[in-house]
Amino acid sequence: MIRPKYLEQISQRIDSFEVGTAFTAVDFLDIASTDAINKGLSRINEEGKIRRVMQGVYDIPEYSNVLNEYSVPRIDKVAEAQARRYNWTIAPAGDTALNILHLSTQVSNKWHYVSDGPYRKYTIGKSTLEFRHVANREIAGMSTSTIMVIQAFRALGKYNIGEKEIGKLREVLTKTDKSILINEAKTSTAWIYEFVKKVSWEDAR
Repeated sequence: MIRPKYLEQISQRIDSFEVGTAFTAVDFLDIASTDAINKGLSRINEEGKIRRVMQGVYDIPEYSNVLNEYSVPRIDKVAEAQARRYNWTIAPAGDTALNILHLSTQVSNKWHYVSDGPYRKYTIGKSTLEFRHVANREIAGMSTSTIMVIQAFRALGKYNIGEKEIGKLREVLTKTDKSILINEAKTSTAWIYEFVKKVSWEDAR
């Protein structure tokens, strides 16, 4: 049976994605209608080329030769796919931000993000993905890196941030990250901005 042209185009685009990438119909709207794309993705899923992670979200599963099975979905990629799907601005928060910034070594199955969209919570296998709504002023016009640092400071709390945490952030953030951070975080809470200046100070001398 000959495949429709749009289905071939969807399949070819998927071939260009890296293993682990998550996506939704939104990522193919330049090819066909939403209904056609959804049917196409469902068909490609049935063929075993992609995996349905949750309603409307698929990924390209990575096979582990060591475990002899497919790896679990990358929740960060699922979060990004949902953000594109609904045109949300998101950034890691809470323990998720602390882990990404190497401020915590605790491994959790709960992934936390702040968003300018509505509150949403999803269960993906044994993991939980949560989007917490924040005021637009807390997220608009800021880079993901800046939002994540601010959220990390909030997760730690004013009296739990010392030279160790400041030093780690200086290591993890690039010079460009720090330059953007000190400019974008000016509207953040006063005590947070004091720590932002300490993080960025090394490259500002």
